[in-house]
Amino acid sequence: MVPEQLFDLTGKVAIVTGASKGIGKDVARLLAQAGASIALVARNKSELEKVAAEIHLIGRNAIVVPFDLTETSKIPKMVERIKDHFGHIDILINNAGLNIAKDAEMLTEEDWDKVMDINLKSVFFLCKEAGRFMREQKHGKIINMSSQMAFVGYYKRSAYSASKGGLTQLTKSLAIEWAQEKINVNAIAPTFIETEMTKSMFEDEDFRAQVLNRIPLGRLAKTEDIYGSVLYLASDSSNMVTGHTICVDGGWTVW
Repeated sequence: MVPEQLFDLTGKVAIVTGASKGIGKDVARLLAQAGASIALVARNKSELEKVAAEIHLIGRNAIVVPFDLTETSKIPKMVERIKDHFGHIDILINNAGLNIAKDAEMLTEEDWDKVMDINLKSVFFLCKEAGRFMREQKHGKIINMSSQMAFVGYYKRSAYSASKGGLTQLTKSLAIEWAQEKINVNAIAPTFIETEMTKSMFEDEDFRAQVLNRIPLGRLAKTEDIYGSVLYLASDSSNMVTGHTICVDGGWTVW
């Protein structure tokens, strides 16, 4: 394989959740630039349409799938519609996520359920349904967006850390179950990523300093810092890699 083919996704179909903004939007555009057709999944239809328009401008195919991932009973029909539209599903990026930043003693049962429903429950049922079609075609790539918080603790993230720890273990279990069908299931665990959505959080200079003090490479991550991992795990370059979580954390979890 020549170098320019290592991360080529021409002819592949990818589902990206949380694709209306932030990391999901950027990852969707990245996969499209690598040649994939994209099913954009999120609740905000108008924002998804903007992302789809950007993808169409670079000559790639994208469809808009407005969907509330907490409605897990509707996931099978949603995934089936995507499969019927494109004819196959090759890549699933479970990117949608939620954190409710509260001290543990202030966290309510409703807060806990909201975090788990998005970060873990919806991911399992998306994997289950996409995996059904991937098993039939005997290939597929599933990438779960975990977090360094799957491996370390931090303030105001008890539910979030629990959900991401569960996601990392789910990744391992599905990798074992589906290995014979040539489905690779992996995860990416970034550190804090500087985006428009997190910008206000890092305006707190004390918080920013605390975070940077824990990152040996000395800076926050940017979305493009995870691009290499995404393309690697989505492409044939990672055909012998499954069940792993790649930490893109600037060294935080090395401590």
